[in-house]
Amino acid sequence: MSVSRKVPEFPVWPQFDDTERAGLTRALDQGQWWRMGGGEVTAFEEEFSAYHGGEYALAVTNGTHALELALQVLGVGPGTEVIVPAFTFISSSQAAQRLGATVVPVDVDPSTYCLDPAATEAAIGPRTKAIMPVHMAGHFADMDALGKLSADSGISLIQDAAHAHGAQWQGRRVAELGSVAAFSFQNGKLMTAGEGGAVIFPEKAQYDEGFLRHSCGRPPGDRGYFHATSGSNFRMTEFSAAVLRAQLARLDVQIALREQRATLLSSLVDEIDGVEAQGRDERCDRNPHYMMMFRVPGITEQRRNELVDALIDRGLPAFAAFRAIYRCPGFWETGAPELSVDQLAARCPNTEAVYADTIWLHHRTLLGTEDQMHLVAEILAETLAAA
Repeated sequence: MSVSRKVPEFPVWPQFDDTERAGLTRALDQGQWWRMGGGEVTAFEEEFSAYHGGEYALAVTNGTHALELALQVLGVGPGTEVIVPAFTFISSSQAAQRLGATVVPVDVDPSTYCLDPAATEAAIGPRTKAIMPVHMAGHFADMDALGKLSADSGISLIQDAAHAHGAQWQGRRVAELGSVAAFSFQNGKLMTAGEGGAVIFPEKAQYDEGFLRHSCGRPPGDRGYFHATSGSNFRMTEFSAAVLRAQLARLDVQIALREQRATLLSSLVDEIDGVEAQGRDERCDRNPHYMMMFRVPGITEQRRNELVDALIDRGLPAFAAFRAIYRCPGFWETGAPELSVDQLAARCPNTEAVYADTIWLHHRTLLGTEDQMHLVAEILAETLAAA
């Protein structure tokens, strides 16, 4: 078996067809290209919220702004703390830090890579204002345990659902879990307009405040410049919303295919000596699979990065995992806890292992054929053996 063999091309991403073209033309022909004069953003909010079992969706400029806006509505600001997973994309922490809050990184489960409830409970302090579980790669964090912790402590939950469009936890969709949820539509996400984000609020009062703050504090229909709150301009354009309406319409079909392919590929990967696919909690009964993630336990970060390069050379869209947020210089610029990197690392042993030995494949991999899933596993095994 030749180690130079490459996998055939996977489906491209982003995907689009005449539905997106028609939506863009529809938005163009309105003659009003921002949300206050057009209808695409409002229609998208209604469709996206209903799809996730909610009522109060607010479309915004990107996923980072979605988190920042949601946190602000929940009262996060100077003097407060926000608990986030130590293993996540850094927007999860920076959204809170930019509001003047202190971020407390907490360890993750070594199988699902999601926020550990026991470590979260141990990290709660008198200034804790919010807990932010990240549904890593589309797999829900333990929302039963975290929901109980939130109810018992009175601390708000905010779901970072940037990877979790269409996910379900014990039959319940993201907006049916009773907490604020923030989504991203960045170019690599499961549905995309290049950039974009959304927040789904469980309460209308939260939505109303979010609307004010995402529109420079200006009430809908205001003609006298009565800016009722502080805020910024996080408004989504009509063109982005038109594209996202088309993207949402094909999401179910894509999720169904990725679920099939991920089941097969995970079983194949687990058969490779020294490789472990991301685990699956049976309560997460619909995983949209933003990434196909797997670990090579015991490998060094340098060797992992060399393995990623080798997989790319073989035609796989492979990436190194996110760094632990406390190992990024940007984390320490503002809003960091009064602990050293070594102290945080000692508190987060699972994160230390996962960030250094994990690889992920772009979700377009899981839109490929069954034969391609077998070939992916074969290439991974061959590349590891050659290394």
